[in-house]
This record gives sequence, structure tokens and C-alpha cells, in this order.
Amino acid sequence: MIELKEIEEPVLLAGVALSDYDDTDQSLDELEELASTAGAVVAGRVIQNRERVHPGTYLGKGKLEEIKALAAEVGAVGVICDDELSPAQLRNMEDALELKVMDRTLVILDIFASRARTREGKLQVELAQLKYRATRLVGLRSSLSRLGGGIGTRGPGETKLEVDRRLIHERIGHLKGELKDVERHREITRQQREKNHVPVAAIVGYTNAGKSTLLNRLTGADVPEEDKLFATLDPTTRSLALSGKEEVLLTDTVGFIRKLPHHLIEAFRSTLEEARYADLIIHVVDCSNPQMELQMHVVYETLARLGVTDQPVITVFNKADLLRGRAEAECMESSGSYQNESGTNPGGFGQTGVFKDFKAERTLILSAKTGEGLEELKEAIAQVLRAGRVYLEKLFPYDQAGKLQTIRKYGTLLSEEYTEDGIAVEAYVPAEVYGGLL
Repeated sequence: MIELKEIEEPVLLAGVALSDYDDTDQSLDELEELASTAGAVVAGRVIQNRERVHPGTYLGKGKLEEIKALAAEVGAVGVICDDELSPAQLRNMEDALELKVMDRTLVILDIFASRARTREGKLQVELAQLKYRATRLVGLRSSLSRLGGGIGTRGPGETKLEVDRRLIHERIGHLKGELKDVERHREITRQQREKNHVPVAAIVGYTNAGKSTLLNRLTGADVPEEDKLFATLDPTTRSLALSGKEEVLLTDTVGFIRKLPHHLIEAFRSTLEEARYADLIIHVVDCSNPQMELQMHVVYETLARLGVTDQPVITVFNKADLLRGRAEAECMESSGSYQNESGTNPGGFGQTGVFKDFKAERTLILSAKTGEGLEELKEAIAQVLRAGRVYLEKLFPYDQAGKLQTIRKYGTLLSEEYTEDGIAVEAYVPAEVYGGLL
């Protein structure tokens, strides 16, 4: 029997550190994860300390010669740069190295192309890829044919070696028209949700923080779970029942990442704007990641770019099982009771310990994988959604039955019971509506 497997391309990583305080090494760690997700294997990395990126070749001449020698030594067939390259930099590097040269943006687009499953996702990815290409037509000349794709040559139009600028812009216009139709459908769906007065919570977070696992655990959704970057691309919405007959819609969104290409932000704006119209943001953080604080900053920065600034936030420090297991392993020979500097157990669920997010209304530690801490999260969601609302328990005479419509429109109707004397109601209503219902 003949076994077939995908060929992994050996590549080198290259980055530029502009100061002693740059986290270029950590950024290359993430780039290595991206390359692995895209189907490559990293055979080495090179970092150059410079005051500024070389405008013509990204790296200096000496460092390019070092990369060329290293590639010959390890058998690398390409180089991935940690920043987005200009057309001139791309062409000059390929001429100097005689290797395939890619940048971080192209690798991310490559991954998105392999992850898209729905029609909307495929349209968004193709639009982002074509916009990326359109800005690189000038000056590419003979190297234009190498833009067929990144690792694995995925994406639209790879078989066409030279793409005319006019055709690209025509295709971009066509894709924008199709996405407008999808956006109108999404707007109708959003209006229907508002009409039904079901609150919406958007799950956001850095890629691979565990958003899909959390959605699956809470709602029973069958969203794929993988320990990879951008494992889930297409958004999913599911209903979650809270205590007291309350209900909330949870929407999973695309994971964020540092240096997220602006083409993707533009193409996925209609999808990402689910967070903009949500009543609540659930920010999922991988608390076992050493770069946790930086990742939180990237998420809030991306939300600000989308105009998501006013919604209440619940920050969930996820993967506490990994953190607890690591702490226990490090302290096996101690007293057996691990505590951090503040004297709290970082593996204890329901406690935030030293994990803080001053932009959040509530913070929780949990493990979506094991399910511990999920009940506390559900209660926190209910409490935040009820904030600003007043609990109402009243018996309405039948001649005031119309007030129930006001409750349904502006509040949350927990129960209604028709009795001989009237309608017994339990509900949460906004403070400004409460007085008119008495």
C-alpha cells in the first residue's frame, strides 16, 4: 500500500530588531507556529539588529549572505520575514537569495485560505488575498508569477501565472458586491435578534486562546477544536440558557494576532462587527501563555480599530488546567501547596489571583477543556446583563396586559402566570422603564 502525506517545506525565519527592547524573538516564535500551521517546517532563524528596516532588501547585505549560506546548509527552500514586505523588498530579496520569499501577511492569508469553509469565509479570504496582490503588481515584473500562494500554494488564481491588474480590480469589485449581499443578510438577522430582545455576547480573544472549546462546552456546538492558530475561521452563533429562564446568544469570532493584516480586518469587518453590536464581550485569554499580557493588548487594540469600546467585558483566563499542572510539577518537592506571590492558588477556579484586567467588569479563571468554572461564568454573564436593570415582581390586572409588551420589548420576561386576579409577572426591566410599569 502506498501512503501519501503532505510534503513539509523547510524554511528560514527572518526578523529585524529595531531596539534592545523589541520582542522580536517572541514574535518569531509565533511566526514559527504560523509557518507550522501553514504546512512548513522551520529549519532556522535569523535576527538582525538595525536602527531601521532596509528599504530595499529588508535586511542588510551581510545578513542576506548569511541567510543564503544557512539555507544551503539546512536545505531550506524559502524565507519568511516577520514583517510585511514591499514589492521592491520582495523582488530584491528573491534576486539576492535565489529562494522563495514570503512575509508574515502572506502566511496568514495562506492559513485563512485553508481554513475557510463557508461561502462568506471564502469570499472574505479571496478579497483579502486580491487586495494584497493588487498593491504588489507595480514593480514585481518577473517575480509576479511567484505570488500564486504561500506555503502549499493555496488560494484563488494560483494556476494563472500573470494576473492583469484590471481583472484583479474587477474581481475585487465583484467580491465586494457579493459580500454586501451577505452583509445585508447579516443585518436582517441582527435586526431579528433585536426584535426578539435576546442579548448577544461575542466571544473574542487571541488566536488559540480556547474560544471554540468554550463555545462547545457552554452550548454543545460542534465547532472544530485544534491546538493550532486560526483553527476556527467561520463565526458560529449558539443559544445559551442562563438561570431564571434567561437566554443569551453566544457568537464565536475570528481569533486575533499581532500584526494582523489590515486587508483581513477590512475583508472580515462584517464578521468582526458582530462584536460591535453585541451586548457583552467575553474576552478569552490563555493564562498559561507567557505572552498573555501582550496578547490581551493586541485584542483590545484590534477591538478599538473595529470601534468596540463601550460594551461591558468579562475576561476569562482560560487553560487554568495547564497552569495548575505546570505549577504542581514545579513544586512537587515543596510542601505540595503552590501559591503565587499574592498568596493565592493560580489553579484555583473562580479566583483571579494575580490575573487582572482593569478594562473588564468581571474576571474569572476557568478551564474550558475540563469544564471547571463554567457555572461561575454563566452566572457572571447573567449578572452583567442584568446590570442597570431592576427586578420586577407584580400582578397586572388584565386591563393592563399591554404592559407585558413593554416588558418584552425593553426587558427580560422571566415568567408569566395567568390567574383569576390577573397576570403574575417576574422580569428584569431597565430602570427608566420600571416606573411606568408600577
